[in-house]
Amino acid sequence: MTSKSSDPHFSSSNVDPAELAKFSDLAHRWWDTESEFRPLHQINPLRLNWIQTLVPLSGKKVVDIGCGGGILSDAMARQGAQVLGIDLAVKSLKVAQLHALEAGTQGVQYQEISAESLASQRAGQFDVVTCMEMLEHVPHPAAVVKACAQLVKPGGWVFFSTLNRSPKSFLFAIVGAEYVLNLLPRGTHEYGRLIKPSELADWVRDGGLELAQMKGMTYNPFTRVYAMNSDTDVNYLMATQKPMSS
Repeated sequence: MTSKSSDPHFSSSNVDPAELAKFSDLAHRWWDTESEFRPLHQINPLRLNWIQTLVPLSGKKVVDIGCGGGILSDAMARQGAQVLGIDLAVKSLKVAQLHALEAGTQGVQYQEISAESLASQRAGQFDVVTCMEMLEHVPHPAAVVKACAQLVKPGGWVFFSTLNRSPKSFLFAIVGAEYVLNLLPRGTHEYGRLIKPSELADWVRDGGLELAQMKGMTYNPFTRVYAMNSDTDVNYLMATQKPMSS
């Protein structure tokens, strides 16, 4: 069930009300594969397979930070993981829960709580932490990275994906995707909030995680196909691991 945390730090300052409102207004369209969320549905098999190449999800305890409507959470549960999806957008969480009920997905729960609050309650309890397409939407992304590092067990994995802050990213991810191809609603991304891989890598190391792998993701507007490769100029994914305790 979808539940709200009773933690006194629930009202975290690391949230942008405008961003919550933006995704809440679109919440009913999360599972419409031809909606504004079509790109997430298209890239989901790619990112799921990539995660599984590094850590098979069956039997793993997973938390999905900023889960939205549950696209990745649901997919990981279907691979045999026990998944907790968290977000602060209540309408999105309700949509995620409804979909799980309708689809009969086992092993997935949703909770309205921030990453920082969950980390204060359940540090070191998860085998895998995912934080996908979320960091660029919060005021203090480094704090979320730190919380992810706190949530994962020693030896566990933390996966991030976000957008590079580069001229190419501005051209392709904002102008192209939002204004030319209409793949995303206008205003989905704010250029100043995008994150360079070097910045994310610094936050990862500050959190005590080790960078294990980085991948890029590109979109071909002619074939309308996404692919994972080494081009990190626009979209990129980062796999990190917490060292085992000495």
